[in-house]
Amino acid sequence: MSLCFILLYISMQGVNADEMKSVTEGDSVTLHTDITQIQKDDQILWRFGPKNARIAEIYKQSHPIYDDNNGIFKGKLQLDTHTGSLTITNISITQTGVYKLTIINSKGKSYKTFRVSVYARLPVPVISSNSSQCSSSSSSSKCVLLCSVLNVTDVRDVSLSWYKGNSLLSSISVSDLNIRLSLPLEVEYQDTNTYSCVLNNTITNQTQHLNISDVYPIQCFGFTEAVIRLVISALIGVATVAILVDHFRSIRREQKRISALSGPVRAGTQYRHFYIELLSVPPPLHAPRTCF
Repeated sequence: MSLCFILLYISMQGVNADEMKSVTEGDSVTLHTDITQIQKDDQILWRFGPKNARIAEIYKQSHPIYDDNNGIFKGKLQLDTHTGSLTITNISITQTGVYKLTIINSKGKSYKTFRVSVYARLPVPVISSNSSQCSSSSSSSKCVLLCSVLNVTDVRDVSLSWYKGNSLLSSISVSDLNIRLSLPLEVEYQDTNTYSCVLNNTITNQTQHLNISDVYPIQCFGFTEAVIRLVISALIGVATVAILVDHFRSIRREQKRISALSGPVRAGTQYRHFYIELLSVPPPLHAPRTCF
């Protein structure tokens, strides 16, 4: 945010306006004169800013005259030749300020003041996680998510909030560009509620929805459940080894029996059968991942 814009914004605060307009950067805004038809001798004059610089004018139904005010409004102004209303297209933050309308006709002069606030487009919040911020108890596993916003160029009336469904959980707002916008949220892995992080200002918002299974694709179990699963996996592993040992001994006994009946048998053949048998045995289950 430039120093020039800050000074302009401060100067607006003490100005009484007949109408106030809020618009997002890049959009268009129209300031209406409330005239249905310009008369033959009417003069429509538009001025802008603390210096009341002329930016547009229609006199006696002639073609509109534009002054780009040192390039600020170049190619952005459109005057309605029937009503005198002023449209500003592709508006930018530098066009934030006070606009003054003067109508001069046979009845005298009339005035109307508009205060236009232009807000920068908001970025989309980013939700991140840190597995080191997991904690477990006998009944649940919890992890901390962080919603952050980068490159906020305009912090006027900006707030960052967490919602569970339509209910507000927490919110922060800042007025200093040096402060990073971020907001933590502690969630349970098995929570099925819908969460969203919302960045908003006076006229618009950006929302990032949260699917906990996308953030934590590997399940976090509670401590007790994790121990039980670990013991079960270990028992399956021990049973598998015992079966393999017994199977190996059975092969050796069979080998000795055949040797006694028909002579020596090449050990390689028996070991090859053992290797094939070994491949057919399913591997033990892996232990679950836990969060501590």
